[in-house]
Amino acid sequence: MQFLDARPTVDLTYSDVFLVPRRSAVSSRLDVDLSPRDGTGTTIPLVAANMNSVTGARLASTLARRGGLGVLPQDMPLQELDAAIRWVKDQPVSWDTPLVLPPHATVADAARLLPPTDGYGIVVTAASASRVHIDEILGVVPAARLGTALPDAQLGDLARGRTASIDADDIEDARHAFDLMVAADAETVCVLHHGFLVGTLSRRTALRSALYEPAVDADGRLIVAAAVGINGDVASKAQALADAGVDVLVVDTAHGHQEGMLAALRTIAALDLRLPIAAGNVVTTDGVYDLADSGATIIKVGVGPGAMCTTRMMTAVGRPQFSAVLETAEAAAKAGAHVWADGGVRYPRDVALALAAGAASVMIGSWFAGTIEAPGTLLTDEQGRVYKESWGMASTKAVHDRFGRLDPYELARKELFAEGISSSKIYLDPLRPSIEDLLDMITSGVRSSFTYAGAASVPEFHERALVGLQSAAGYEEGKALPVSW
Repeated sequence: MQFLDARPTVDLTYSDVFLVPRRSAVSSRLDVDLSPRDGTGTTIPLVAANMNSVTGARLASTLARRGGLGVLPQDMPLQELDAAIRWVKDQPVSWDTPLVLPPHATVADAARLLPPTDGYGIVVTAASASRVHIDEILGVVPAARLGTALPDAQLGDLARGRTASIDADDIEDARHAFDLMVAADAETVCVLHHGFLVGTLSRRTALRSALYEPAVDADGRLIVAAAVGINGDVASKAQALADAGVDVLVVDTAHGHQEGMLAALRTIAALDLRLPIAAGNVVTTDGVYDLADSGATIIKVGVGPGAMCTTRMMTAVGRPQFSAVLETAEAAAKAGAHVWADGGVRYPRDVALALAAGAASVMIGSWFAGTIEAPGTLLTDEQGRVYKESWGMASTKAVHDRFGRLDPYELARKELFAEGISSSKIYLDPLRPSIEDLLDMITSGVRSSFTYAGAASVPEFHERALVGLQSAAGYEEGKALPVSW
């Protein structure tokens, strides 16, 4: 990366800078390769943060299907983490995981899982076994139907007519699947293999399958990461996660540049699990060198930029994110490691700027919390707007969830020093309710950023990105007007 003028002597955040177009030979955004090349196997540079309100098994599998990586949070009990990892590994790669409900489930039940939007459907079946035969499927209820039916209406009464389906062995590629659905005049179909349900497919899913490359392991299964803390029996937990099939370990604590982190890293590295190890968070070159020397192959960078984080206002500790990423990425390159920019992104432009500063991937938290696939049920406010709850990982709610089994006195002591927001409503964008919708928007913007810079890959973007400084007025000038003239 280069600055348009002299390198600034003050720290900068994403809104302080902009990308300058350069002479380019990249003719199409589809010619851009977004693979981070950080050893994780991802094909797009997006990682879902290890927050309880952001990443669960459902979001992790959906994100991996499109090339990204979800990090399951360390607060999940080990048995649940094991089950979540194995569940992700069992999900289909080429089509969607079917959302299955019994006929006695109501529209209100379904509305807690899906908003009334096009492109999604609920498979209704009375079968209790994990394998559902085509003869046991009563039908598919389009999600849009949930907006017009009474809340107490049963799905079995809405699932009528022949179930549109295609056989997995008959699908040649994503384009062929799309054409089959158009020929059948179906928006969503069941995918069958030897007569059993293995997934669902919508026209938009088929279209995306032609544009994204899934992130898979050596056995062709979706990849998933999981976080571990630095306290307790770190070795046993790391080994258990590896045995469950995790693809990336994330060693995580708010202050990553501490002796406890270095000791935990050395312990995990000594296990020789042959997995990428991400660790953080830090914001300095010294932090990068110490974590890399202790066994981290990926450094998580960011203190205080997250939407749910109050660290900077409570402690004055942190650093503007663009400069933090720029400095640490330069150090990581010298140490043979990579950087994940963790937090502070609000728009696709911020993702592009993090990559320009040298990040291999960008971690996203609250932005992904307001999606269909994020953990938790869909809720509706007084105005009828759909949302999910989100909270910071150092908040009172998170502390209570993490240490709820302590005796009341010790729990009260920990809650006394909690930071961060305990509850926030993250509203679903009616136009982009799914994480896949956000991925479309983000990757489209980032791909265009690459073409403006004349870069066809992430390493080329690291080299060719040209960055200038702007005033607050310059930043505001770049925003679209919310109303007409």
